[in-house]
Amino acid sequence: MQSIVINIMGQDKPGLVDSLAKCIYTHKGNWLGSSFAHMAGLFTGFVEVHVSAEGEQPLIDAIEALPDITVQHVAALGPQESSAVKYTVEVMGNDKPGIVQELTNVLNQFNLNILTFASHCESAPNWGSLIFKAKAEIGVPAEFDDGALQDALEALANDLVVDITATH
Repeated sequence: MQSIVINIMGQDKPGLVDSLAKCIYTHKGNWLGSSFAHMAGLFTGFVEVHVSAEGEQPLIDAIEALPDITVQHVAALGPQESSAVKYTVEVMGNDKPGIVQELTNVLNQFNLNILTFASHCESAPNWGSLIFKAKAEIGVPAEFDDGALQDALEALANDLVVDITATH
């Protein structure tokens, strides 16, 4: 058995995940993990599947035959060493163009690995503008100084609220 990661994207509609799960099951694949999201009317995500070498191409062909989705797949690299220490970083502030680039740039300056990242904007009824919210899980080295990261992130804007917590 080998692992492959399959990425799908298409117009959101009921039954997409069920169709994908049926293809994987029918082709004797084992669904190991997944992450899916709905955004701007589209459904996208990825799933890691264990499948036999001879079953891989028939599985991919079957998934590609599903209507109205785009499919990409790659062989998984195998188990990766994860950072022993993980932190969750939550950020909230007024939305502005470039805020994600600014946040990721600071994380990159600290040589931190972003493991997960989710963001969205929501209405701030009292101000008539959008509030940006983001949550990231990051892998950090053992000697990591979360206070320095907090200062660097808060320096991006005077209205930015930053919460950093260890999630060992």
